Amino acid sequence: MITLLAILFAISNALPTIQDTSHVDASTPRDVQIALARSAAPPEVSGKATIYVLGAKGYEKAVEGSNGFSCIIDREFVDTMEPECYDAEGSKSTLLVRMFVEKSRAEGKKAEQIDAAVEAGYKSGKFRAPGKPGIIYMLSPHNHVFDPESKKIIEFPGHLMFYAPYLTEKEVGSGPGAPYLVHPGKPDALMIVVPATH
Repeated sequence: MITLLAILFAISNALPTIQDTSHVDASTPRDVQIALARSAAPPEVSGKATIYVLGAKGYEKAVEGSNGFSCIIDREFVDTMEPECYDAEGSKSTLLVRMFVEKSRAEGKKAEQIDAAVEAGYKSGKFRAPGKPGIIYMLSPHNHVFDPESKKIIEFPGHLMFYAPYLTEKEVGSGPGAPYLVHPGKPDALMIVVPATH
């Protein structure tokens, strides 16, 4: 009996946990991916959200939700890790693009091909910008994002992202105190706000 307990203890200690995960792909255990995806939003939101995990062919639905939110681990690049929970509007728009990107990566397409296909998809109407204001929760303490200034992957504090299609610094300003924009001028532009507690 002691030997069996020792083996089970050794196995459980060898399994990856949310704390020691800084990279995800299709080989990352589903329970770890689900926990990371749920860590993006308050439990009241992520506990009832649809959860998608990375599989061999892109994102796969792991949990059926009931509140219109969808949680994933986004990867702007294959070595970043960005737990996110999209509201219903984002689930019908921006999330579909993220799913297309991961499906294309799984098919072996290069980043340049994927970027061109996404741009063409927005132009053709295959993809659409969010049609109304909304939110993407990214409150997880496990954000490993690409910093365009340092050109490195950094840990970034939990934050909120608001849909801001085509918004640029011209409309919101720049410098200390101004909101940070992701993908400025593009259909999937986002305005980032870091809450004081993060």
